[in-house]
Amino acid sequence: MRKVIGIGETVLDIIFKGDQPLQAVPGGSAFNALISLGRAGVPAMFIGEAGNDRVGQNVKKYLTDNGVDASNVNTFPESKSPISLAFLDEQNNAEYIFYKDHPHDQLDFVYPDIQPDDVVIYGSYFSINPVVRPQVMGFLDYVKQHGAILYYDVNYRASHRNDLMKVTPNILENLEFADFVRGSDEDFSVMYNKSDADSVYRSEISFYTKNFIYTRGAQPVELRAGGGFAKQYPVPPTKPVSTIGAGDNFNAGFVYGLIKYDIRRADIERGLTEAQWDKVISCAQAFSANCCQSLSNSIDVEFGQNLKNNS
Repeated sequence: MRKVIGIGETVLDIIFKGDQPLQAVPGGSAFNALISLGRAGVPAMFIGEAGNDRVGQNVKKYLTDNGVDASNVNTFPESKSPISLAFLDEQNNAEYIFYKDHPHDQLDFVYPDIQPDDVVIYGSYFSINPVVRPQVMGFLDYVKQHGAILYYDVNYRASHRNDLMKVTPNILENLEFADFVRGSDEDFSVMYNKSDADSVYRSEISFYTKNFIYTRGAQPVELRAGGGFAKQYPVPPTKPVSTIGAGDNFNAGFVYGLIKYDIRRADIERGLTEAQWDKVISCAQAFSANCCQSLSNSIDVEFGQNLKNNS
């Protein structure tokens, strides 16, 4: 069976409403997606690092408890777990403060077995961080050579606005590796000062990869693909408990759809049909909507069990 590998950061998300903490839950962009895929019964592995502390131990246990292979999550002796404070506003959208010592990041792992049509999820600052970039770049090159499908979530936060010039070459390399690129209006506003899907696609994405998904919170999802194909997908109305993890779970649902509907590299190279796009975007939106109904950063266990029962 095809599997999904995620590579990225781990973090403890402490979620606030007003000035009072509501919950603390392990997180991270690729991490949240992999937890959801594990809950949905997809063979999944996470590659990253965890702090040498109680939080790091909890992170590894959380992966394993949710069916995700954590054997490539490394712990280094002096490392401390990163913390994210997420403050929910009246609409339950989050504003973040991150506490992480990036210069002390490390990454040391054994390349897992990669088969053609496996899927790799990568992105956020972790994937372009100069400190671990050589290891990330080597891994992306390895999985590409082995025929895996690469899904890049840009996820570029305003907190790294001043690093943009330094990491732009790494972003461009990530785009070049990608079979699918997803980014939000916030990402491209920070990176390119652009807020229109067409202008972002034409000037920043299409040269590197043809398959582009542009998300805008509660606004319709914009799709751009090869051959001039474009489509808009309305977001079903929902009253979120929290939007933390909404994008990460969009990614998880999209990748789930690739596997559920047996979409492989050969299909991507031919160009997905409109029916195939409709199916994977529907899965992406279902995962994202479910995630927004709780504070857990991922789909809930019951939703995942239903997917397993119906697969």
